[in-house]
Amino acid sequence: MKQKLDLDPNDLHFIPLGGSEQFGVNFNIYAYQGKWIGIDLGIGFADERLPGVDIIVPEPQFLVDRKDDLLGLIVTHAHEDHVGAVPHIWPRLRCPVYCTKFTAAVLRRKIEEYPSCKDMKIHVVEDNETVELGPFKARFVHVAHSIPETCAVIIDTDEGKIVHSADWNLDRAPVIGGLTDEESFRKAGDEGVLAYIGDSTNSNVNGFSGSEEDVEKGLDAVFKECEGRIAVTCFSSNIGRIQSICRAAESCGRSVAVVGRSLNNMVGAAKDCGYLTDIVEIVSEEDLEGLAAENQVLIVTGSQGEARAALAKIARGQRSTVKLGKGDTVIFSARPIPGNEKDINGVKNDLVSAGVRVIGAADTDHVIHVSGHPCRDEVADMYQWVKPELVVPVHGERQHLEAQADLARKCQIKNVIVPQNGSVIRLKKGNSEVIEHVETGLLAVDSGRLIDIDHQAIRERRKLQFSGAIHVSVVLDERGDLVADPQLTSTGLIDPKNEDEVKLEEDILNEIEDILADMDRNFRQSDRAVSDEIRIGIRRMVNMVLRIKPKTTVHVLRV
Repeated sequence: MKQKLDLDPNDLHFIPLGGSEQFGVNFNIYAYQGKWIGIDLGIGFADERLPGVDIIVPEPQFLVDRKDDLLGLIVTHAHEDHVGAVPHIWPRLRCPVYCTKFTAAVLRRKIEEYPSCKDMKIHVVEDNETVELGPFKARFVHVAHSIPETCAVIIDTDEGKIVHSADWNLDRAPVIGGLTDEESFRKAGDEGVLAYIGDSTNSNVNGFSGSEEDVEKGLDAVFKECEGRIAVTCFSSNIGRIQSICRAAESCGRSVAVVGRSLNNMVGAAKDCGYLTDIVEIVSEEDLEGLAAENQVLIVTGSQGEARAALAKIARGQRSTVKLGKGDTVIFSARPIPGNEKDINGVKNDLVSAGVRVIGAADTDHVIHVSGHPCRDEVADMYQWVKPELVVPVHGERQHLEAQADLARKCQIKNVIVPQNGSVIRLKKGNSEVIEHVETGLLAVDSGRLIDIDHQAIRERRKLQFSGAIHVSVVLDERGDLVADPQLTSTGLIDPKNEDEVKLEEDILNEIEDILADMDRNFRQSDRAVSDEIRIGIRRMVNMVLRIKPKTTVHVLRV
């Protein structure tokens, strides 16, 4: 059912449908004069609450219900938390997509695997180009970030000017791409900015984020301290970091191989767009066999401890072409996303157990990682440039949003609104406020299908994590008498090597026969009655012995 929302078409509205109060799944929309535009559509990573699920995406239904008035989707850059959900969600929206050349190259590679996206219209936009979408004029302004061709969007409407920052920082010497376009932001501020809606990731970190140039120098220094193989793990989309690693490797006389599908795709997209052309030639994973260990640098996926990524498989000894052991070094050149610490430590422990030296940012005096997001002093500089009447923090958990709100107030910003996903914010000079909330949610990417994160299948998997399962088959004749021994299969309950636990299964089978013997013959002629009695009896018995109530299924067959 379509959610009702009566908006004054003469007012400009902003609604975050994802990415506020959480990292990832960024999805923001604007409404004006009855028309809508979207900015970014990204993925997030699932946790143990969603067993069997790796990726989550924002629930788009609110915008799907209004897709006839949706003029376009703007993608600010090619990081997964901003572009990764496009192939999953676009078939429901079917609108034009606007992005820079590199982002388009990454997106085109993604949609090759999604036949439902084959007719997607991707419009490539240049820096400082303005796209007119009905009542919105969206200007793409270059910002420094850890991936090429990242843009903020300055949106002009008759109601005022909005600066939507996406991800950015003030890297003084980016290794790929130019500096953040200070002049364009200052010009917008001089013309008058109604609202700044921006990145909160590092709003609780003082100072500046640092420069990728420093990382190149830091990696060079660390590499020179290493004797065996070196593996560096980072985000696959951090093209600047990949270049820094390659240059540091070349300085040390080492060859570089890229390990992991997403890394190879990103490197391919970068080269298609003219990046990574002045670095040491990247060798194939298969060519590593012919290179001495001390001449190798591997760039591998898995900086967040993902179980299926290359680094985790290498750490478990499951990658036949790459082996790491005593004398080798693994460098984590990435910041842990909150919530991933446990998985990351698990991979590190596996590596250390194999004799591998593991280096994180805290383990060396050299700079091996800088953030692509602005720290407090950088955000304060942005406020000085754009001089907004209103600040709306997005892109972060609640603590990060509140940290940016605190900074904005200290910088004497007149109005600050901290949103939740679904907050409907009227952007109006002198009268900006939250006027309504709409329903939002998350979808799980489950074996190629999209399902609600509270789908029955996921609820049952979650329950099985804690309770286990028992499946029973009984074969009865028409009178309700057993014609064969009952069959039982249990999952997550017993150890077959433990005689006492195996005996529990035997006791359950005996209990089934006793239950049937005690039942009135008339009831035994009802499949439903037999199934219910056996199920209740088994759960009661297992609960008495193991103190858990397993998911129990009983199949009654008649012959």
